[in-house]
Amino acid sequence: MNIFDRKINFDALLKFSHITPSTQQHLKKVYASFALCMFVAAAGAYVHVVTRFIQAGLLSALGSLGLMIWLMATPHSHETEQKRLGLLAGFAFLTGDVPVALDIMVFSFNSILPTAFMGTAMIFTCFTLSALYARRRSYLFLGGILMSAMSLMVLSSLGNLFFGSIWLFQANLYVGLVVMCGFVLFDTQLIIEKAENGDKDYIWHCVDLFLDFVTLFRKLMMILAMNEKQVKTILFKKKKKKKANL
Repeated sequence: MNIFDRKINFDALLKFSHITPSTQQHLKKVYASFALCMFVAAAGAYVHVVTRFIQAGLLSALGSLGLMIWLMATPHSHETEQKRLGLLAGFAFLTGDVPVALDIMVFSFNSILPTAFMGTAMIFTCFTLSALYARRRSYLFLGGILMSAMSLMVLSSLGNLFFGSIWLFQANLYVGLVVMCGFVLFDTQLIIEKAENGDKDYIWHCVDLFLDFVTLFRKLMMILAMNEKQVKTILFKKKKKKKANL
């Protein structure tokens, strides 16, 4: 039997029989809004890179927080849909400034931004598809575990303000990266369950996924930046030692 004669039904890969058609339509709106957020956030990041206005990082963070609260306070209805989409776009634009501002202020390695973005996109896509293809509610048990892990990370970060341990800081970054991957699984299936129970607020559901993506991106960017800094430090020491031996 020739295994290469087997035909692969690619259409079956796009079918989610365990998700009702109405929820599938809801997910299409969610991910369409998510794509809009990514485009607007990329525009915000580009503007920040061009202007290199470092002080805008804090202003952008405060502005994005204000818009998110405004969006949260605006009820979901057909009449407010356009307004809420505008608030979502403004929130995404300002949020795109924050990781770039962090990169410029702390690391100044703009070369890692494309690598971090591509890596985040691949991780987010893989875990999203895992959540969509998995059995319904199979990852919802992660909620308690992830929140407990987040609480421990916050406490360790506060404690590290006094200890100043680089190892604890790095551990928080790597553990945070794993935790955010879990949140992608959890939030995706939670959105499905909310939609199945009648919650069709696709704009706010988009915010959940967008925040997961941004946080995951920041974690990965900081890890790559730290690794690049360590490599440059090692190379500098080797060159200095080589010159001293000549």
